[in-house]
Amino acid sequence: MNFLDEERQAWKNSVRRWVDREIGREYVRKCDMERAFPYEAYEKAAKLGFHRLLVPEADGGDGGDVFSYALMCESLSAYGVDFSVAIAGGIFTAMNFSLHGTDDQKTRFLQPFMRGEIRFPISMSEPNAGSDVANVQTRAERDGDDYVLNGQKLWCSGAGNRGAVILMLVRTAQTSDKRDGLSVFIVPNDLPGLTIRPLQTLARRSVVTTEIFLDSVRVPAANMLGAPGEGFKIIAGEHLALERIAVAASYVGNAQGAVDDALAYAKQRVQFGKPIFEFQVIRHMLADMQTQTDAARLLTYRAADLAARGMPCRKEVAMAKLFASETLQNVSRQAMQIFGGIGTTPEADVERYFREGMQATIGGGTSQIQRTIIAQEMRI
Repeated sequence: MNFLDEERQAWKNSVRRWVDREIGREYVRKCDMERAFPYEAYEKAAKLGFHRLLVPEADGGDGGDVFSYALMCESLSAYGVDFSVAIAGGIFTAMNFSLHGTDDQKTRFLQPFMRGEIRFPISMSEPNAGSDVANVQTRAERDGDDYVLNGQKLWCSGAGNRGAVILMLVRTAQTSDKRDGLSVFIVPNDLPGLTIRPLQTLARRSVVTTEIFLDSVRVPAANMLGAPGEGFKIIAGEHLALERIAVAASYVGNAQGAVDDALAYAKQRVQFGKPIFEFQVIRHMLADMQTQTDAARLLTYRAADLAARGMPCRKEVAMAKLFASETLQNVSRQAMQIFGGIGTTPEADVERYFREGMQATIGGGTSQIQRTIIAQEMRI
C-alpha cells in the first residue's frame, strides 16, 4: 500500500529541504557535542508554524493530522533523533492541552507554545516507576488554592531548558487501584523548591535528560490538567500512543540517514584498489539495512494512518515503535561497521546515530513493554 499521496510527499520533502538548507548536519552535531538545546532551530520552526501542526483550528492551530506529524518527525531526524525530539517532541505533549485543558490553560500555555516561546517536556518516570508508571510516588496535597508537590522524578528530557513547562504525573490520592490516584500538573521549571539536575546520558544530549527534585513546590490548583485522578488515562493512554508514533517515525528517519551516510561512504572509500561498495559483503549489508528501514517505515505509516483516521491502533503503534527502534539500533551499528574506525568519531555522525539507537529501545516504552502490548492485543 502506498501511503504517500502527492500532498503528503510534498510535505515530507519540504521539511527535509528545510533541515538541509536552514539547519544542516553540522549544527545538529554541534548541539549534540556541546549538550546544547537547539534554540535557534526551535524558533525557526515555530515561525514556520511547525508547533501549530496538530493543534485544532478552534485552538488557533492548523488542524493537521497524525500522519502529517509523523512525516515531519521522519524528515526532522535525518541527522539525529534528538534533533527531532527537540523540535517536535513538545507537540505531542501540547495535544494534552487541546484535549483536556481549560480555556485559561490554553491561553497561558498553548498559545505561547505555538509561538515558540515555551517548551513542553513530559515527566512520568521516577526511580521506582519506569515501565510501571502507575507506581508514581511523587505526591501532591491540596492546600487552599494550591497543591504542594514533594518527591523525585527521573528521565525527564528537556525539563531544565529555557522556558520549559513540565507536564508532570503525580499522586493526588491513595487508591486500591494505583492508576486511579494519579493526576497531571502543569509545572513551570522556575518554581521555588524545584531542583533540576542534568544527567550525562548516552543520548538525548541536546534535549538534555534530567532528574527533578520537588521540595514543597506550590502549584496553583488551576494548573491541574483534566480532573483529579485522570492522570493515568491522559498520560499512559492518549499521550503515549501519539508519542510512540512520533518517535517511531523519528527512528525511521534516522535509520534512513544512517543508510544514506553508509552508502555514500562506501562509494568513496577505496581499499584494495576499489571502492568498498564493490565488495559483495558491503553491498549485502547495505541491502539488509535498506530493507529493514523500509519495513520499519511501512509499519510506522500504517500506525500513523490508523491514528489519523481515528481507528483503534494500540497493537500497530506498539509494533511500529518496537520494530523502528530495533531497526535504528541495528542499522546504525552496521553503518559504524562500514565506516570502520572513523565511524567511532563524532565527525562521522554514525557514532551519534548508534548512541541514539541504543536509547531508542528504552525511551518511550522499552521493547519488552511493546512486545507485552502486542501480545495483549493478540489475546495471548
